[in-house]
Amino acid sequence: MKSRNPVEPEVLGEMVEYYRARADEYDDWWERRGRYAMAVETRRRWIAEREEVYRAFDALRLAGRVLELAPGTGVWTRRLIASAERVTAIDSSPEMLEINRAALNSPKVDYVLGDIFAWQPPQAFDAVVFGFWISHVPAERLGGFLTWLASCLRPGGQVFFIDQLREKTSTAVDHVLPEETDQVALRKLNDGRSFRIVKTFYEAGELTAQCRQAGLEVEVRCTPTYFYYGVGKRV
Repeated sequence: MKSRNPVEPEVLGEMVEYYRARADEYDDWWERRGRYAMAVETRRRWIAEREEVYRAFDALRLAGRVLELAPGTGVWTRRLIASAERVTAIDSSPEMLEINRAALNSPKVDYVLGDIFAWQPPQAFDAVVFGFWISHVPAERLGGFLTWLASCLRPGGQVFFIDQLREKTSTAVDHVLPEETDQVALRKLNDGRSFRIVKTFYEAGELTAQCRQAGLEVEVRCTPTYFYYGVGKRV
């Protein structure tokens, strides 16, 4: 795996505080509003690539009991409840969970407030989904995280994840991408407050290899500019 500087433990706590404080403005990034606004053609490309990932996700028709990690405001939860029997959604931000709950108002979703790095599932799931979470897992924790992920799945259980490619136009105008060897990025809120977060830009090949070592057979696909997404199963 590529050599990267390790992450100081306190950055993980600071990242939790950032996403709690950012909950009300989180969707500005996905919808490209405010500090995340793009030129017309660039935004058109973003939307087209986003739709490509939506189609790949919807085609899976994930059924049964699904675990969603870091569900945030509900972008993927909303699509999950169309096919899943039940969704367990765990996030460390009560603010994010409340927005998700209010937006979906679905009896299919069980919300769990907790630390993903410490939480132990009460059962094996038919599928695990996470959007824009794996880049927040430090490289030195990735192997352990993926092994834990495999343990959350029944044999043959499916996995889907999406995250960002390293592309400067995908972030806010006042954000700077970290160096390739660095895993810590400085992120700002609309009110000017700054926080350090983990932001590791993994490559498709290293994720495929790390998943294989953890007992997950995953194909990592990339859109032309903005996203990579993994589709696979526990072997």
